[in-house]
Amino acid sequence: MGHRKSNAPHQGSLSFRRVRAKTQKGKVRSWPTWDGEPKLLGFAGFKAGMTHITVIENRKNSPMFNQERIVPVTVLECPPLKVIGIRGYTYTPTGLQIAAEAMIKDLPPELERKMIIPKKYKAASRLKTLQERLGSIYELRAIVITNPKDAKLPRKKPDILEIKVGCKDVKEGFEFAKTLLGKTITIDAVFETGEFIDTIGVTKGKGIQGPVKRFGIKILSRKTRGVKRKPGALGPWRPARTMYTVAHQGQHGYHQRTEYNKLILKVGTKEENITPAGGFKRYGFVNNDYVIMKGSIQGTAKRMITMRNPIRGKNKTSAPDIVAISLTSKM
Repeated sequence: MGHRKSNAPHQGSLSFRRVRAKTQKGKVRSWPTWDGEPKLLGFAGFKAGMTHITVIENRKNSPMFNQERIVPVTVLECPPLKVIGIRGYTYTPTGLQIAAEAMIKDLPPELERKMIIPKKYKAASRLKTLQERLGSIYELRAIVITNPKDAKLPRKKPDILEIKVGCKDVKEGFEFAKTLLGKTITIDAVFETGEFIDTIGVTKGKGIQGPVKRFGIKILSRKTRGVKRKPGALGPWRPARTMYTVAHQGQHGYHQRTEYNKLILKVGTKEENITPAGGFKRYGFVNNDYVIMKGSIQGTAKRMITMRNPIRGKNKTSAPDIVAISLTSKM
Protein backbone atom coordinates (compact mmCIF):
# COMPACT_ATOMS: atom_id res chain seq x y z
CA MET A 1 0.00 0.00 0.00
CA GLY A 2 2.94 2.40 -0.52
CA HIS A 3 3.40 4.68 2.46
CA ARG A 4 0.61 3.15 4.54
CA LYS A 5 1.51 1.54 7.83
CA SER A 6 -1.53 -0.75 7.85
CA ASN A 7 -3.76 -2.52 5.37
CA ALA A 8 -7.18 -1.09 4.56
CA PRO A 9 -10.03 -3.29 3.33
CA HIS A 10 -12.40 -2.28 0.57
CA GLN A 11 -15.08 0.09 1.83
CA GLY A 12 -18.64 -1.16 1.34
CA SER A 13 -20.03 -4.60 0.63
CA LEU A 14 -20.19 -5.86 -2.95
CA SER A 15 -23.01 -8.26 -2.03
CA PHE A 16 -25.73 -5.70 -2.69
CA ARG A 17 -26.82 -4.09 -5.94
CA ARG A 18 -26.96 -0.33 -5.43
CA VAL A 19 -29.54 0.46 -8.08
CA ARG A 20 -33.04 1.86 -7.78
CA ALA A 21 -35.74 -0.72 -7.24
CA LYS A 22 -38.08 -1.31 -10.18
CA THR A 23 -41.18 -1.17 -7.98
CA GLN A 24 -42.07 -0.02 -4.48
CA LYS A 25 -43.47 -3.36 -3.38
CA GLY A 26 -41.08 -6.03 -2.12
CA LYS A 27 -40.80 -8.86 -4.62
CA VAL A 28 -40.26 -12.35 -3.19
CA ARG A 29 -37.63 -14.11 -5.30
CA SER A 30 -37.68 -17.43 -3.46
CA TRP A 31 -40.03 -19.24 -1.07
CA PRO A 32 -39.22 -21.71 1.70
CA THR A 33 -40.27 -25.36 1.63
CA TRP A 34 -43.21 -26.39 3.80
CA ASP A 35 -44.27 -29.87 4.93
CA GLY A 36 -47.00 -29.02 7.45
CA GLU A 37 -50.71 -28.39 7.07
CA PRO A 38 -51.65 -26.31 3.99
CA LYS A 39 -51.29 -22.57 4.56
CA LEU A 40 -50.20 -19.39 2.83
CA LEU A 41 -46.52 -18.65 3.40
CA GLY A 42 -46.72 -14.87 3.25
CA PHE A 43 -48.69 -11.70 3.86
CA ALA A 44 -48.41 -7.99 3.12
CA GLY A 45 -48.71 -4.98 5.40
CA PHE A 46 -48.04 -1.26 5.47
CA LYS A 47 -45.38 0.25 7.71
CA ALA A 48 -47.01 2.61 10.21
CA GLY A 49 -44.01 3.60 12.32
CA MET A 50 -42.01 2.77 15.43
CA THR A 51 -42.60 2.92 19.16
CA HIS A 52 -41.21 1.09 22.20
CA ILE A 53 -42.62 -1.49 24.58
CA THR A 54 -41.72 -2.84 28.01
CA VAL A 55 -41.28 -6.61 28.18
CA ILE A 56 -40.15 -9.25 30.67
CA GLU A 57 -36.90 -10.68 29.31
CA ASN A 58 -37.36 -14.45 28.78
CA ARG A 59 -33.93 -15.39 27.38
CA LYS A 60 -32.17 -17.43 30.06
CA ASN A 61 -28.69 -16.45 28.88
CA SER A 62 -29.48 -12.75 29.13
CA PRO A 63 -28.11 -10.79 32.11
CA MET A 64 -31.57 -9.18 32.40
CA PHE A 65 -33.45 -12.50 32.62
CA ASN A 66 -36.86 -12.09 34.31
CA GLN A 67 -36.40 -8.32 34.46
CA GLU A 68 -38.18 -5.52 32.64
CA ARG A 69 -36.47 -4.04 29.62
CA ILE A 70 -37.46 -1.56 26.90
CA VAL A 71 -37.48 -2.83 23.32
CA PRO A 72 -37.87 -0.73 20.14
CA VAL A 73 -40.57 -2.13 17.86
CA THR A 74 -42.10 -1.50 14.43
CA VAL A 75 -45.85 -1.55 13.82
CA LEU A 76 -47.21 -2.86 10.50
CA GLU A 77 -50.87 -2.33 9.66
CA CYS A 78 -52.26 -5.43 7.93
CA PRO A 79 -55.68 -5.01 6.25
CA PRO A 80 -57.19 -8.28 4.97
CA LEU A 81 -55.97 -9.56 1.60
CA LYS A 82 -58.46 -10.70 -1.03
CA VAL A 83 -57.67 -13.93 -2.92
CA ILE A 84 -58.59 -13.44 -6.58
CA GLY A 85 -56.90 -16.43 -8.22
CA ILE A 86 -54.67 -19.51 -8.16
CA ARG A 87 -51.63 -20.02 -10.36
CA GLY A 88 -49.73 -23.25 -10.95
CA TYR A 89 -46.08 -23.44 -11.98
CA THR A 90 -44.24 -26.31 -13.65
CA TYR A 91 -40.51 -26.93 -13.18
CA THR A 92 -38.30 -26.53 -16.27
CA PRO A 93 -34.51 -26.42 -16.79
CA THR A 94 -34.76 -22.64 -17.23
CA GLY A 95 -36.85 -22.06 -14.10
CA LEU A 96 -40.53 -22.07 -13.19
CA GLN A 97 -43.05 -21.62 -16.02
CA ILE A 98 -46.78 -20.93 -15.67
CA ALA A 99 -48.76 -24.12 -16.34
CA ALA A 100 -52.29 -22.81 -15.73
CA GLU A 101 -54.15 -20.21 -13.71
CA ALA A 102 -57.71 -19.55 -12.64
CA MET A 103 -59.24 -16.34 -11.32
CA ILE A 104 -62.61 -15.44 -9.85
CA LYS A 105 -65.35 -14.24 -12.15
CA ASP A 106 -66.31 -11.02 -10.38
CA LEU A 107 -63.05 -9.15 -9.94
CA PRO A 108 -63.04 -6.03 -7.71
CA PRO A 109 -63.58 -2.78 -9.66
CA GLU A 110 -60.40 -1.28 -8.12
CA LEU A 111 -58.37 -3.67 -10.31
CA GLU A 112 -59.28 -1.64 -13.40
CA ARG A 113 -56.60 0.81 -12.31
CA LYS A 114 -54.04 -2.00 -12.43
CA MET A 115 -55.05 -4.35 -15.25
CA ILE A 116 -57.58 -4.88 -18.04
CA ILE A 117 -60.50 -6.89 -16.65
CA PRO A 118 -61.89 -9.34 -19.24
CA LYS A 119 -65.60 -8.93 -19.93
CA LYS A 120 -66.23 -12.64 -20.57
CA TYR A 121 -64.10 -14.83 -18.32
CA LYS A 122 -64.84 -18.55 -18.01
CA ALA A 123 -63.73 -19.02 -14.42
CA ALA A 124 -65.15 -22.55 -14.02
CA SER A 125 -63.38 -23.95 -17.11
CA ARG A 126 -60.08 -22.30 -16.13
CA LEU A 127 -60.31 -23.87 -12.69
CA LYS A 128 -61.07 -27.26 -14.24
CA THR A 129 -58.03 -26.95 -16.56
CA LEU A 130 -55.83 -26.13 -13.58
CA GLN A 131 -57.12 -29.18 -11.73
CA GLU A 132 -56.43 -31.46 -14.72
CA ARG A 133 -52.82 -30.30 -14.89
CA LEU A 134 -52.03 -30.86 -11.21
CA GLY A 135 -49.85 -33.84 -12.11
CA SER A 136 -47.28 -31.62 -13.83
CA ILE A 137 -47.49 -28.71 -11.39
CA TYR A 138 -44.50 -28.16 -9.10
CA GLU A 139 -45.69 -25.16 -7.08
CA LEU A 140 -49.01 -23.46 -6.35
CA ARG A 141 -49.43 -19.79 -5.57
CA ALA A 142 -52.40 -17.69 -4.56
CA ILE A 143 -52.93 -14.37 -6.37
CA VAL A 144 -53.97 -11.76 -3.80
CA ILE A 145 -54.54 -8.01 -3.79
CA THR A 146 -53.98 -5.51 -1.00
CA ASN A 147 -56.54 -2.98 0.18
CA PRO A 148 -54.82 0.38 0.80
CA LYS A 149 -58.21 2.08 1.03
CA ASP A 150 -58.95 0.25 4.31
CA ALA A 151 -55.62 1.48 5.68
CA LYS A 152 -56.67 5.07 4.82
CA LEU A 153 -53.63 5.45 2.54
CA PRO A 154 -53.76 8.23 -0.09
CA ARG A 155 -54.08 5.86 -3.06
CA LYS A 156 -56.75 3.67 -4.59
CA LYS A 157 -54.68 1.31 -6.76
CA PRO A 158 -54.18 -2.08 -5.06
CA ASP A 159 -50.99 -4.13 -5.20
CA ILE A 160 -51.13 -7.58 -6.81
CA LEU A 161 -48.84 -10.26 -5.43
CA GLU A 162 -48.36 -14.00 -5.46
CA ILE A 163 -48.09 -15.96 -2.22
CA LYS A 164 -46.95 -19.56 -2.22
CA VAL A 165 -49.36 -22.20 -0.93
CA GLY A 166 -47.33 -24.31 1.48
CA CYS A 167 -48.34 -27.98 1.40
CA LYS A 168 -47.03 -31.57 1.39
CA ASP A 169 -49.02 -32.57 -1.69
CA VAL A 170 -50.07 -30.37 -4.63
CA LYS A 171 -53.59 -31.83 -4.69
CA GLU A 172 -54.01 -31.11 -1.00
CA GLY A 173 -52.77 -27.56 -1.56
CA PHE A 174 -55.14 -27.07 -4.48
CA GLU A 175 -58.16 -28.04 -2.39
CA PHE A 176 -57.02 -25.61 0.30
CA ALA A 177 -56.48 -22.77 -2.18
CA LYS A 178 -59.88 -23.43 -3.78
CA THR A 179 -61.57 -22.76 -0.43
CA LEU A 180 -59.90 -19.34 -0.30
CA LEU A 181 -60.98 -18.18 -3.77
CA GLY A 182 -62.94 -14.93 -3.60
CA LYS A 183 -62.51 -14.64 0.18
CA THR A 184 -60.40 -12.38 2.37
CA ILE A 185 -57.65 -13.63 4.67
CA THR A 186 -56.43 -11.95 7.83
CA ILE A 187 -52.96 -11.80 9.31
CA ASP A 188 -53.77 -14.13 12.20
CA ALA A 189 -54.57 -16.92 9.70
CA VAL A 190 -50.97 -16.79 8.40
CA PHE A 191 -48.69 -15.71 11.27
CA GLU A 192 -48.88 -15.82 15.04
CA THR A 193 -47.09 -14.37 18.04
CA GLY A 194 -43.59 -15.75 18.62
CA GLU A 195 -42.89 -16.61 14.97
CA PHE A 196 -39.80 -15.53 13.07
CA ILE A 197 -40.45 -14.09 9.61
CA ASP A 198 -38.52 -12.41 6.80
CA THR A 199 -39.44 -8.88 5.70
CA ILE A 200 -38.93 -7.85 2.08
CA GLY A 201 -39.26 -4.22 1.06
CA VAL A 202 -37.70 -1.17 -0.53
CA THR A 203 -35.50 1.03 1.66
CA LYS A 204 -35.79 4.77 2.11
CA GLY A 205 -34.43 6.59 -0.96
CA LYS A 206 -31.67 9.19 -0.52
CA GLY A 207 -30.97 10.04 -4.18
CA ILE A 208 -27.47 10.56 -5.59
CA GLN A 209 -24.87 10.59 -2.82
CA GLY A 210 -21.08 10.80 -2.70
CA PRO A 211 -18.68 7.99 -1.77
CA VAL A 212 -18.32 9.09 1.87
CA LYS A 213 -22.04 8.69 2.65
CA ARG A 214 -22.52 5.81 0.21
CA PHE A 215 -19.54 3.61 1.17
CA GLY A 216 -18.19 5.16 4.36
CA ILE A 217 -14.69 5.97 3.04
CA LYS A 218 -12.36 8.20 5.04
CA ILE A 219 -12.45 11.99 4.56
CA LEU A 220 -9.00 13.09 3.39
CA SER A 221 -6.78 15.51 5.28
CA ARG A 222 -6.87 19.31 5.08
CA LYS A 223 -3.82 19.54 2.79
CA THR A 224 -5.37 17.36 0.09
CA ARG A 225 -5.45 19.05 -3.31
CA GLY A 226 -8.94 19.33 -4.78
CA VAL A 227 -11.80 17.74 -2.85
CA LYS A 228 -11.53 15.82 0.39
CA ARG A 229 -14.65 13.66 0.10
CA LYS A 230 -13.22 11.35 -2.57
CA PRO A 231 -11.19 8.11 -2.70
CA GLY A 232 -7.47 8.59 -2.21
CA ALA A 233 -6.64 6.71 -5.43
CA LEU A 234 -8.72 5.47 -8.33
CA GLY A 235 -6.68 2.27 -8.63
CA PRO A 236 -3.33 0.87 -9.83
CA TRP A 237 -1.50 1.60 -13.10
CA ARG A 238 -2.24 -1.90 -14.31
CA PRO A 239 -4.94 -2.77 -15.22
CA ALA A 240 -5.16 0.67 -16.83
CA ARG A 241 -8.80 1.27 -16.07
CA THR A 242 -10.99 2.25 -13.15
CA MET A 243 -12.20 -0.92 -11.44
CA TYR A 244 -15.76 -1.38 -10.26
CA THR A 245 -14.58 -1.86 -6.67
CA VAL A 246 -13.56 1.83 -6.38
CA ALA A 247 -16.04 3.85 -4.34
CA HIS A 248 -17.88 6.37 -6.51
CA GLN A 249 -20.97 8.51 -6.20
CA GLY A 250 -24.31 7.07 -7.26
CA GLN A 251 -27.77 6.04 -6.16
CA HIS A 252 -28.09 5.58 -2.40
CA GLY A 253 -31.23 4.04 -0.95
CA TYR A 254 -34.46 2.94 -2.62
CA HIS A 255 -33.03 -0.57 -2.93
CA GLN A 256 -34.92 -3.81 -2.39
CA ARG A 257 -33.60 -5.54 0.71
CA THR A 258 -34.54 -8.63 2.74
CA GLU A 259 -34.21 -8.80 6.53
CA TYR A 260 -34.13 -12.31 7.94
CA ASN A 261 -35.64 -13.75 11.12
CA LYS A 262 -37.56 -10.81 12.55
CA LEU A 263 -39.48 -11.75 15.70
CA ILE A 264 -43.23 -11.12 15.92
CA LEU A 265 -43.94 -9.85 19.42
CA LYS A 266 -47.70 -9.50 18.96
CA VAL A 267 -50.42 -10.02 16.37
CA GLY A 268 -53.10 -7.52 17.37
CA THR A 269 -56.69 -6.97 16.27
CA LYS A 270 -58.25 -3.68 15.23
CA GLU A 271 -60.18 -3.54 18.53
CA GLU A 272 -56.88 -3.19 20.43
CA ASN A 273 -55.54 0.34 20.22
CA ILE A 274 -51.93 0.67 19.07
CA THR A 275 -51.99 4.21 17.68
CA PRO A 276 -49.97 6.75 19.74
CA ALA A 277 -51.47 10.09 20.68
CA GLY A 278 -51.92 12.17 17.53
CA GLY A 279 -51.24 9.20 15.25
CA PHE A 280 -48.03 7.81 13.82
CA LYS A 281 -45.80 10.44 12.25
CA ARG A 282 -46.46 10.75 8.49
CA TYR A 283 -48.93 7.85 8.68
CA GLY A 284 -51.91 8.53 10.92
CA PHE A 285 -54.10 6.04 12.74
CA VAL A 286 -54.06 2.24 12.60
CA ASN A 287 -57.61 1.05 11.81
CA ASN A 288 -57.01 -2.65 11.04
CA ASP A 289 -55.24 -5.68 12.44
CA TYR A 290 -51.55 -5.10 13.02
CA VAL A 291 -48.24 -6.79 13.78
CA ILE A 292 -45.67 -5.61 16.33
CA MET A 293 -42.19 -6.67 15.27
CA LYS A 294 -38.97 -6.44 17.24
CA GLY A 295 -36.48 -3.84 15.99
CA SER A 296 -36.57 -1.70 12.89
CA ILE A 297 -37.68 -2.59 9.35
CA GLN A 298 -36.61 -1.19 6.00
CA GLY A 299 -38.68 1.47 4.24
CA THR A 300 -40.56 4.65 5.01
CA ALA A 301 -44.01 5.07 6.52
CA LYS A 302 -46.88 3.92 4.24
CA ARG A 303 -44.55 1.60 2.31
CA MET A 304 -45.78 -1.93 1.61
CA ILE A 305 -43.74 -4.65 3.31
CA THR A 306 -43.99 -8.28 2.19
CA MET A 307 -43.73 -10.81 5.03
CA ARG A 308 -42.64 -14.39 4.39
CA ASN A 309 -42.05 -17.54 6.38
CA PRO A 310 -38.34 -17.72 7.29
CA ILE A 311 -36.23 -19.19 4.51
CA ARG A 312 -33.27 -19.78 6.82
CA GLY A 313 -35.16 -22.15 9.09
CA LYS A 314 -35.42 -20.18 12.34
CA ASN A 315 -37.65 -22.05 14.77
CA LYS A 316 -40.61 -20.57 16.55
CA THR A 317 -39.93 -19.27 20.05
CA SER A 318 -41.95 -17.97 22.97
CA ALA A 319 -42.39 -14.22 22.74
CA PRO A 320 -41.67 -12.24 25.93
CA ASP A 321 -44.61 -11.01 27.98
CA ILE A 322 -45.51 -7.42 27.12
CA VAL A 323 -45.95 -5.22 30.21
CA ALA A 324 -46.72 -1.89 28.51
CA ILE A 325 -46.83 -0.33 25.05
CA SER A 326 -45.81 3.29 24.69
CA LEU A 327 -48.68 5.34 23.20
CA THR A 328 -47.13 8.74 23.84
CA SER A 329 -47.03 11.21 20.96
CA LYS A 330 -44.22 10.72 18.42
CA MET A 331 -44.47 14.28 17.13
